Amino acid sequence: MATKIRLTRRGAKGKPYYRIVVTDERYPRDGRFIEIVGSYDPKLNPAEVKFQDDRVREWLSKGAVFTNTVKTLWARNVGAE
Repeated sequence: MATKIRLTRRGAKGKPYYRIVVTDERYPRDGRFIEIVGSYDPKLNPAEVKFQDDRVREWLSKGAVFTNTVKTLWARNVGAE
């Protein structure tokens, strides 16, 4: 099973927010997931990104990979600390 750490969209039309989830890459974007490991709210100024760092690192050690967008959010979040 190839796992990815990616975004899943939530919220109403025009008011999106996203969960950062670990999922099998074969599932649809807003479909099943294994675990929620963070959130991203682009509507706030500045945008708010939260990660459960320990859980993300554990999934990375198990072979999960970031999507390009989540990789960018992770780099900004880790660089800010």
